Amino acid sequence: MQKSEPAMTTNLRVHRYQEISEVLARHGLGFLVGITGLERWVPFHQGLMGHERRAEPYTNPDHLRLAFEELGPTFIKLGQLLSTRPDLLPPQYQTELAKLQDGAPPVPGATIRQLIREELGSEPDEVFADFTLDPLASASIGQAHAATLHDGTPVVVKVRRPDVIPTIEADLDILQNLAVQISHRWEAAADYNLPGIAADFAQTLRAELDYLQEGRNAERFAENFAADPGVHIPRVFWETTTSRVLTLERIVGMKVNDLTALDRAGIDREALALRSAATAVKMVFEDGFFHADPHPGNLFIESDGRIGLIDFGMVGEVNDKLRGQLGVLLTALARSDPGRVGSALLDLSVTRQPVDRSRLRADVTRFIALYEGRQLNQIEIGPLITQAVALMRTYHLQMPQELAKLLKMMIMAEGIGVELDPGFNLGVVLAPYAKKLMFSRFAPQALARRMAAAGTDAAELAADLPDILRRVVDTLDTGLEVHLRAAELEPLVGRVERIGNRLIAGMIAAALIGGVGALTAGDKERWGNWEKPLMRAGLGAGGALGAYLAWTSRRPGGSYR
Repeated sequence: MQKSEPAMTTNLRVHRYQEISEVLARHGLGFLVGITGLERWVPFHQGLMGHERRAEPYTNPDHLRLAFEELGPTFIKLGQLLSTRPDLLPPQYQTELAKLQDGAPPVPGATIRQLIREELGSEPDEVFADFTLDPLASASIGQAHAATLHDGTPVVVKVRRPDVIPTIEADLDILQNLAVQISHRWEAAADYNLPGIAADFAQTLRAELDYLQEGRNAERFAENFAADPGVHIPRVFWETTTSRVLTLERIVGMKVNDLTALDRAGIDREALALRSAATAVKMVFEDGFFHADPHPGNLFIESDGRIGLIDFGMVGEVNDKLRGQLGVLLTALARSDPGRVGSALLDLSVTRQPVDRSRLRADVTRFIALYEGRQLNQIEIGPLITQAVALMRTYHLQMPQELAKLLKMMIMAEGIGVELDPGFNLGVVLAPYAKKLMFSRFAPQALARRMAAAGTDAAELAADLPDILRRVVDTLDTGLEVHLRAAELEPLVGRVERIGNRLIAGMIAAALIGGVGALTAGDKERWGNWEKPLMRAGLGAGGALGAYLAWTSRRPGGSYR
């Protein structure tokens, strides 16, 4: 018999269900209450307290932000994530959720002392030569304290708030349940994998809760920038680090958006804009491991102009597949090829419904026309990304989480650059990497990998062909009418298309039908009914099927990749 949940956990879940439904209802978000199935939790019998009033009426995006702030760390992090997902939310909601403040009242000093004792085995003033109980900053998940090691090294000690894990775990479980409810109750949600998005969010947030993981992230960045004296990644002090306490070298400097301080220090802001953007772009295109939250509060400029980076809880990775897909997209954009741009956008995204490929091609053609004749270093990257994502939203194309993080990071990097230097253009920094990425697709190693993958597909196809032939012959021998449906041919055609191109698909199909004709040549009556009219039209049976495959590959909803 399965054990029941502990009473405390069950009570917490019930409390959170009630709290979430009550807060959403109080902010007039009844639609969300309805599509999530939370209406049964709304405490109508108690009456709902109003929220703070103001002269200017609240908008629905205002109410959503206020509700998320009120519901605490899980929903603040969710709102911050959604603010970076233009494929999921309209711009006005993104703009408002980007204002979410991840702040919280400070944890009492006595509680911090107890937590340090539990994690590090001694009082704070024994573990450290000096420890300031008043926090430098206090957020919903943890807070930071200034301290000094016994060797005189100034450090920052991040301490996770006590008892935050049970609430977050309950919330993540509830969000997963609500995502399933929305998928079944709201027709528009069928275009998106909301349970998958909820699962990705849960994974990201759990990683951010683990300070050991953040420490490993910091060390990985330090290794990647070891040869760059212009970037300062703080050292991790593992002797005083656990999953709930993280000790990092303290970085002292000016915030990257404190223009007055930068000018007073004699920092060349135009050069700094280029260096900060180059740092971000290197993470993506050289290291494949990037800081996914490079807002101004996480970038400090030291007195000598060195860039100091902090807060490594939220990171992203660019694997070979994503890098290759970006290369295909950039190559297609450079060639102004709307068909390939459309196909690249589909490869970079997930869709749960057929896409009208001809309409997508027409829209992509208009999109490309906006940038016709301009080099990448002449294009503002932020608006380009925004327009591309708006196009994806039109066709309900959902971005993978890592791509969403990457686009968010690029937009933030360009925003910081423009704030430092109004004439800054991220395209100037991106152009060399984009060119290298495009050329890398045709490097011998890349071609060899693609040929090896094609060889595997060909071997699988060769193994499957005899069985396919036998089934076709068996069908013909039964005397039944043959109906060739695209859905039945799709697995075979998809594999063939990966070997080469649609011409090869037609040739193999022709060979396949030709082989069937030879095997059944003894039964002229059965073949004569449908082969002779095609022959009179100048098409053999194989040519007819090849043409059919080519047609299905181009029609709306057919294979396009």
